[in-house]
Amino acid sequence: MTLDRLQLLENWIKTEFPGKSFELSAASADASFRRYFRIIIDQQSIIAMDAPPQLENCVPFLHAAEVFATANIHVPTILAQNLTQGFLLLSDLGNTTYLQTLETNPTAADRLYGDATDALIKIQLISQANTFPEYDATLLRKELDLFPEWYIARHLQVILNQKQINDMMAIFSSILENSLAQPKVFVHRDYHSRNLMMTTPNPGILDFQDAVYGPITYDLVSLFKDAYIHWEEERILDWAIRYWEKARKAGLPIPTDFADFYRDFEWMGVQRHLKVLGIFARLFHRDHKEAYLKEMPLVMTYLRKACERYRELHPLLTLLDQLEGIQPNTKMGYTF
Repeated sequence: MTLDRLQLLENWIKTEFPGKSFELSAASADASFRRYFRIIIDQQSIIAMDAPPQLENCVPFLHAAEVFATANIHVPTILAQNLTQGFLLLSDLGNTTYLQTLETNPTAADRLYGDATDALIKIQLISQANTFPEYDATLLRKELDLFPEWYIARHLQVILNQKQINDMMAIFSSILENSLAQPKVFVHRDYHSRNLMMTTPNPGILDFQDAVYGPITYDLVSLFKDAYIHWEEERILDWAIRYWEKARKAGLPIPTDFADFYRDFEWMGVQRHLKVLGIFARLFHRDHKEAYLKEMPLVMTYLRKACERYRELHPLLTLLDQLEGIQPNTKMGYTF
């Protein structure tokens, strides 16, 4: 944050709380251009969001906060706003993320993921069209294109031959077909351990400004196949079954056969992980954020395992092998 923006923020806080002294400290930053500050005033803690108007738009955040609050889940309350300067004041959901808790106390995982799927189902139950942008073919395809543009061309510095391009485009079409055929609900779009806070009630939910209306498995993939923490596939399968049972009981539009649901979940994961690899490469090469590079191997592991399981995705696995220089006869796998 530039000194100019920090001064602007301090001046605005002074107008919101005339005559009161306060302490301002950095709270966190995310993968966008937004920054967060913690303000201590009258022994109370609140959060300031700094979203430079030329780079970020606060309106989707305000809209999603209003919509999600109607689901009776724990999202920040908007205390004040200055859209001209790009500042918001929010209630403070604390500074302990799911990720921090799970890293120090992995035995809490069943309980925390249970809470997270309960909250997710509440969001999905209030879903209706024309509230958020559609997670349509154009947007899903734009995300997939991040993989060849940023991961393959920029990060690996590889130029694909025509057959590789054709195979990749055919796989992209199959992924889009699956994604668009899934039942539609509200999608947070980054529902994972860094955006879920340890709160009462649990979890506190952040970073929902990119919410859309789209595939029902998307947020579940973000949660269970998280780029920042690894779980064994048996646990992911168990948690997915638990969600599927709760979602059916709640009346959500979900496949009656779990095998169909899990296939959708896995294919949605392929879309997300291709996108994430592209985004992490872009964060490094364009935005000079190195921290995301260390998360790439886990994302690639998720992607490869899903491709191994489904014959239709084997051409993508072959492409990944070629990109990484892996010989076909050195691998073993099983398929559905």
